Amino acid sequence: MEIVEAPEVVALPERHYAGIRAVTPFKGMFSVRDQLMQDLHARFDRGDTFFRLYVVDMAGEMHVEVGVVTDAAVEPDGRVLPGVLPAGDYATMTYAGHGRRANRTLLEWIRGNDLAMDCVQDPAGDRFGCRYELYRTDPRTERMRTRWRTQLAIRLDR
Repeated sequence: MEIVEAPEVVALPERHYAGIRAVTPFKGMFSVRDQLMQDLHARFDRGDTFFRLYVVDMAGEMHVEVGVVTDAAVEPDGRVLPGVLPAGDYATMTYAGHGRRANRTLLEWIRGNDLAMDCVQDPAGDRFGCRYELYRTDPRTERMRTRWRTQLAIRLDR
């Protein structure tokens, strides 16, 4: 894993998006993500693509969403629903390579700096107010995931 932009706290604005949600086991989750991307990109051919993690339970079910940032709110259309990435202070880091190690690095940096995440633990897993991976490399033009530049973002507790 290569760290492209070191961990830092960044104030991000509210952003509208169109997204498709799914519940999937961790094993196989990225195949589900890739299929959701294809489905969403069939309708939205521009805009930053991201993978949002609502509930994280690596031994159970993951509640996820693939989205494309839009200029304004979109109308619901079947599985495609409007959403908002909320404004706030986020711990961010941009990397290239393998995501599991990058996520661990950012989480350790958050804990090491005594920052509180917007996250609640419940029986379903860790429920995040907003946690996502924004693909700075367009997945439609670069198929090799290890070459993608990906920004991790976890909203901090207010």
